[in-house]
Amino acid sequence: MSLYSMTGFGRAEAQGENFTVTAEIKSVNHRFKDVRFKMSSLFNSIEIDLKKILFGKMKRGSFEVFINYKKADKVARFDDLDEEKIKEFLQSFQKMTGLKEFNLQPTDFLRSEFYKENDLSQDPELIELARKAFSGAVDKLSESRASEGEKLKKVIEDHQKTYTSHFSSIEEQSEIFQKSVEERLRKRFDDYKEEIKVDEPRFLQEVVFYLEKMDIHEEINRVKAHLEKLTSLLNQGGECGRQIDFLIQELNRETNTMGSKSSLEEISNSVVQMKVQLEKIREQGLNLE
Repeated sequence: MSLYSMTGFGRAEAQGENFTVTAEIKSVNHRFKDVRFKMSSLFNSIEIDLKKILFGKMKRGSFEVFINYKKADKVARFDDLDEEKIKEFLQSFQKMTGLKEFNLQPTDFLRSEFYKENDLSQDPELIELARKAFSGAVDKLSESRASEGEKLKKVIEDHQKTYTSHFSSIEEQSEIFQKSVEERLRKRFDDYKEEIKVDEPRFLQEVVFYLEKMDIHEEINRVKAHLEKLTSLLNQGGECGRQIDFLIQELNRETNTMGSKSSLEEISNSVVQMKVQLEKIREQGLNLE
């Protein structure tokens, strides 16, 4: 299953005998689903049906829908003129002015007040073309979001690799760090045991307790589990944006803990770089469904 970005664009056109309908859909990221229609009121009767088509394929996102129509070229603009309205206008104008003759051009009557009062919202061809164009735009939008999703996946995987490389460095340093701390404490004990009477068993207990507090193996294991889950989510696709966001929060928590427990410069430097990569993954993950 593909990963889908919430950013995309789809456009489709449907042509009929008397009309051509164009539908365009733009989408960006959103926590839930939100859609705004920018179209003629002629299509209000099918707005709910169009929403169902859109939300049947899109899990999350903010959508802007544009639907426009035009009459076919073969349909002359004069075909819809109301002859009775024009006659009434000419008679009234002649009566008011008293003129027997006056100069008028045919195009002077191409205004809304001279057109027949046709209810195009009931025209079956126009409504069917709107549905067809919209469905085509939804399909194109889905393809666009899938393409963007694959790009996001690649970017996230690259950041994950960088994170993992620094994490591997910390894992290698963890054993060295504990041993160096233990050696440093034992050296201190040897330095002062002649001058100060120290209970060696009690001292060793304190050393063990201190080393346990500084131990980061538990965090290392949790980070490994979270990274495996992240890889699984990216490979399985589908609706995973929220899950990725949760995983990044958990990885941030474990990464911060490793940094706070360790005083080793190499580990601290790696933690900083890891946090940078997590923020980049989080930013990209916000665009996924």
